[in-house]
Amino acid sequence: MDEYKAVMPLPYRKKWGVQYLYQPYFCASLGVFAGNTISPEVLECFLKAIPKQFTYWDICLNYGNNQPLKAFKTIPINNYTLHLHSSYETISQQYRTNLKRNLERAQKNGLSFLNTIDVLEVIELAKPTMSRFAQIQQKDWDGFLNAVLEAKKRNCCEIVGVYLNQQLLASAIFFYSHQRWYYILAGNHPNGKTLGASHLLLDRFIAKHVGTDSLLDFEGSDAESLAFFYSSFGAKTEIYPALKINKLPAPLRWFK
Repeated sequence: MDEYKAVMPLPYRKKWGVQYLYQPYFCASLGVFAGNTISPEVLECFLKAIPKQFTYWDICLNYGNNQPLKAFKTIPINNYTLHLHSSYETISQQYRTNLKRNLERAQKNGLSFLNTIDVLEVIELAKPTMSRFAQIQQKDWDGFLNAVLEAKKRNCCEIVGVYLNQQLLASAIFFYSHQRWYYILAGNHPNGKTLGASHLLLDRFIAKHVGTDSLLDFEGSDAESLAFFYSSFGAKTEIYPALKINKLPAPLRWFK
């Protein structure tokens, strides 16, 4: 719109001769992005302008697109965010009791937090867990690696980890854009689960960025266990909308 005053990327694939919109891996939400607040009218114009050859949509829009629409029915998805502008003392006072216990456990067991680790360590630790939920191909991992390397060049990426001796127990990749730190990818070792490794990792990342005009975006989720984990840091619910539209020919529509 108007020479990039607003944009909407459309990731698509083709299967059985049908072009469809999908949500890429490592990308919780897309939709319409603009420098200013997006009105429902502008959002609806973008959605109506999506080319007709895309007869199946399964996409997520971003939190700024959470607007009442007339022509489209959206599905609300839960995300969790934490403002980092306060002091660490103020933020940590909101921590749940179980989180504080896990942080004490991590300290007693001598876990250490590193500000910078190798991106490949995180990916290799994340692969086994993610393979249980999604069939991520190597080309998707390669594309994500390229994005991380480019983000590092632009100084908008942090890769952190928690170790016990020399074993990596918890790790994460964060992207930064427009006052938001996005919790893009986590890699956790089973040995760290009972030691509070992932709790320590997020706590130390929060401590590093407190007092800044930024937000920690946990990138979901509707999963009850993850929702409880993120909210234990004092994170608040933030809704973003999803769109599922099926205009496939009858046999394919029934199958899908």
